[in-house]
Amino acid sequence: MAETKEKIETGNKPSAIRTPFYYGWLIVIIAGLSHFFSGPGQTFSNAIFIDYYIQEFGWSRSVVSGIYSAATLLAGFSLFMVGRLVDKIGARKMAVIISVLLAMASVFNSFVVNWAMLFIGFFAVRLFGQGSMTLLPNSLVPQWFIGQRGRALSLAALGGMIGSAAFPLINVWMIEAYGWRTAWQILGASIIIIFTPLAFLFIRNRPEDIGLRPDNKPVGNEQEDQAQLTADISWTVNEAKKTRSFWLLLFCVAVPALVNTGMTFHLVSIFSLQSLAPETAATVLSLMAVIGFPVTFLAGYLLDKVRVQWMLAVVFAGELLSIFLLKETTVYSTAIVFAVVWGFMLGIERVTLSVVWPNYFGRQHLGSITGISMAVMVVGSALGPLPFGLFFDRFNGYDEVLWVIMVFPLLGIIASLLAAPPKKA
Repeated sequence: MAETKEKIETGNKPSAIRTPFYYGWLIVIIAGLSHFFSGPGQTFSNAIFIDYYIQEFGWSRSVVSGIYSAATLLAGFSLFMVGRLVDKIGARKMAVIISVLLAMASVFNSFVVNWAMLFIGFFAVRLFGQGSMTLLPNSLVPQWFIGQRGRALSLAALGGMIGSAAFPLINVWMIEAYGWRTAWQILGASIIIIFTPLAFLFIRNRPEDIGLRPDNKPVGNEQEDQAQLTADISWTVNEAKKTRSFWLLLFCVAVPALVNTGMTFHLVSIFSLQSLAPETAATVLSLMAVIGFPVTFLAGYLLDKVRVQWMLAVVFAGELLSIFLLKETTVYSTAIVFAVVWGFMLGIERVTLSVVWPNYFGRQHLGSITGISMAVMVVGSALGPLPFGLFFDRFNGYDEVLWVIMVFPLLGIIASLLAAPPKKA
């Protein structure tokens, strides 16, 4: 177990860390930074580079979409192993290893000269960025919070929202100022200089490792500690797989990944057909994140009060509206409305999909379960861009594919309402 290994490093007894505040809130800050520095692997960041690849190498949009989808698909299958390693050796060591690998992957992307190198580069940043750097905080923060889990995860998710607001604009500026190759190198350097040392110095895997309890509960006698553990019932991966809710929730995870990645990846192209400049797409992506800030706080508070499945249904309803607005966006003002609705939906989605797994299946095997969830999410995001590219090459537009993908949020509403929390005998 990860906590056992941590105790071996610090001695037979867990050593308490004295801080004027609960140490779990520092973990939330580091988790937020992990979300933020997943940016180089996220679609909202990669989307800015796509047209530069097409211009420099002369590839078609469907070819680049296919390479991106195939690399993302392979990265998704690899996340099963990452989740198991988080449970085995702990989030602290994995955060250091993964951040170093993501930095190296970003630098590698600056040397791309052919489709094989592009595939490797996409695979690496998707595995270590979008997948692993997001998996880490989603499995780490729930170890420190139970009653305040929704609020803690919503605060951590702000790092991702800030990243989605900052990276598109930063990437556009860096590419115009220094070129796309240097931009990748700067992204890699920022990860290893800022995030890696902080992860090594401050991450602790569980509150029990430093003599604390989740939610800063007082350390009681053996009976009280056992009662707290009983209140947080944990399921093994095999036990979770036997429940209907597990598979319904996996579908609920896949749908937003598929739809949002497809729209984000081709947003610049969609807007260009609607006579909107690339800067409008960057503005939409940033405004979307800004709108998500207050919504993330609200969602975190509500998730401590409202059943997760109802919040999931709201997410899919917002997704339907977002798709419709994108299809009808032909002027700048409509693009702003689309950004507001999309940002509102994503603000709820980020926190809801983080809370659902620990709330349904507990803390003990969370890394492995979250690894499966992240793998499905990455696979969904791998499949998202490809149909957009194929429909574009076939119909010279995106209206048809936007109508088709509306089916998935409709099915998501049904799945979320059927996914009641499982009861363990």
